[in-house]
Amino acid sequence: MPFVITSNCITEKAADCVDVCPVNCIEEGPDQYYINADVCIDCGACEVVCPVSAIYWDDELPDDEKQYVEKAANFFR
Repeated sequence: MPFVITSNCITEKAADCVDVCPVNCIEEGPDQYYINADVCIDCGACEVVCPVSAIYWDDELPDDEKQYVEKAANFFR
């Protein structure tokens, strides 16, 4: 999984990331937005515009946010 949307999205849910995604890989879930790893092209546009810094490259996820990798994978199953 390239980029992951984490807990800060739950309180903000701003959708700036959706607007800039060139491949429409970000979908709204019941509590937050999720990035479809099968569609994402790793451009990083979403990470830059997120007003609450909720988006991380998967290798740079803080330890307390790692559960969001699995949460996103489950959302797209």
